[in-house]
Amino acid sequence: MPCSLLNFCEYETNKLVRIKSIPIGSLKWSINGLILGFICIMLFWNKEYQEYDQVVSSVTAKVKGVAVTNITDVGEILWDAADYSGLSQGKNSFFVMTNAIVTNKQRQGKCAEVPGSGKICYRDQDCTKGYSDQHSHGVQTGSCVKYDTTRKTCQVVAWCPIESKNKPPKPALLESAENFTVLIKNNIRFPAFNYIKRNILPHMNDTYLKSCMFSRRMDPLCPILRLGDIVQEARENFSQMAVEGGVIGIQINWHCNLDRFFHKCLPEYSFRRLDEKESNKTLYPGLNFRFARYNMNNGIEERMLFKAFGIRFDVMVFGKAGRFSIIQLVIYIGSTLSYYALTTVFIDWFITTYLYPRCCARATKNNYSEKKYETVEELNQIPLCISFVDEDQIIVVKRPLKKSLQETKPSSSQHRKPEHSFGRTRVLVNLLQSPSRNADTEIQEMQPPKGRGRSAPAWCQCGRCQPMPTPQEQLCCRRSKGQCITTSPAFPRLVLDRHTLESALLYREPLLELPQARCHGHLRHCAYSLYIEWRFGRIQTGTFAAVPSCSVWRIRDEYPSEDGRYSGLCYENMVIISSNG
Repeated sequence: MPCSLLNFCEYETNKLVRIKSIPIGSLKWSINGLILGFICIMLFWNKEYQEYDQVVSSVTAKVKGVAVTNITDVGEILWDAADYSGLSQGKNSFFVMTNAIVTNKQRQGKCAEVPGSGKICYRDQDCTKGYSDQHSHGVQTGSCVKYDTTRKTCQVVAWCPIESKNKPPKPALLESAENFTVLIKNNIRFPAFNYIKRNILPHMNDTYLKSCMFSRRMDPLCPILRLGDIVQEARENFSQMAVEGGVIGIQINWHCNLDRFFHKCLPEYSFRRLDEKESNKTLYPGLNFRFARYNMNNGIEERMLFKAFGIRFDVMVFGKAGRFSIIQLVIYIGSTLSYYALTTVFIDWFITTYLYPRCCARATKNNYSEKKYETVEELNQIPLCISFVDEDQIIVVKRPLKKSLQETKPSSSQHRKPEHSFGRTRVLVNLLQSPSRNADTEIQEMQPPKGRGRSAPAWCQCGRCQPMPTPQEQLCCRRSKGQCITTSPAFPRLVLDRHTLESALLYREPLLELPQARCHGHLRHCAYSLYIEWRFGRIQTGTFAAVPSCSVWRIRDEYPSEDGRYSGLCYENMVIISSNG
């Protein structure tokens, strides 16, 4: 098809088939109703009409509480917030010490290494001067000294006495830390909406904050939380966790609706343990680190070493805010319109499967399939229909052909389906009413065509066929030897009669001009169509009929081409006129 500007000014639409059926119509509206209900539920349940923005936040925490411990070789120690919570402050987290191993009065000097961290030796040659590794507490001097009554270890330069305890005391020294409280201040912002808020709400004044305490049931918005309650909300036991320490996550969720009539933006607190709590499943359970307190004693520096165990609380803030957006609403509606295609898919499946005929007429299914589905095959694989005058069936032959169409084996066959269409009825009426020709004319029609010899090709059975250039044109009107169809008295009246052909052409195109000259092409093609309608009736969709050679040449003799050229049976002609050219 030539390309032009008019090709862009076109509109194409899909072909639709309308079925007038109460069961199918009811099924369609039922499915559409379910889809509409699902779309509406998801629209309001998930607030698909809103646009969203993620939260940006900052967190600070202030721990309060005082405890006193009595440690062997040390005595009583007072612990306040500066002692137990100012040790390991990280971003969005705070630490509370709950247990400790204390080594008192350490001085720099030389002493025996602890066996668990150093090497057991028997003589000085077993120790290396200046050697140290990641497990040792100091640098070896090269001497092997007595550690206790039964063991010797390499001497090291270190803070002596060296820490010798490995396991923390039970119960924990600061078990009373579960009564400590923490004030969490969380400031959030949604940049897309320029919305700012914090977890200390406007109604929370100084009097309220001095008396409130977070409780899931009583006061879930209070920003002051008791450490024991936090651990309990995480489904852990504070006394057990305080021995070796661990990590607790405090989650603050902000799910905000910023629409004017449904405005809501309040924090929700949740808690969970983040580290592995089972000692037998991990090599280094809990959480611990070391720090020291230094002092001078008689001009010599001393220190008190603490191996601190505790709980680190990580505050994690999540959230998003939504606000009505007409753009998001249109996008959602547009994306859900495709769901209605499920109705067509389901009904098509329902009609074309065995379920439909059980409740409705089978004829409706067949009629629907014929109108909805149209088979289109490649041109080089178009099936050809053959009708022999001595057989009462139509034979279908698949392309391409390697030998003459007359000798090709059929792929299938079907009984003739006579249909009395208006054109066939018109021709039959014309046949009955038209005056009969004289005997000389009929004898002339039965004679072989002038200008050609009487010899027929090998595939001819009627004796009136002529050689044809292509295999698909090499076809006779008969399967076995006998009289040619062109000798039938009905052939000239049904196929060759000029009045009949002109009537058929004018029926198709009422304003067609048919001058006496230069109209043989129209008459010849119309004769092919009348022959196909006469001999084939209704044929299978997507197949084309082949006209025998004897009939082709009889029509050409009656209505010859002006230049003596004929296009023959080619794919283009089959598609346009479904016959020879």
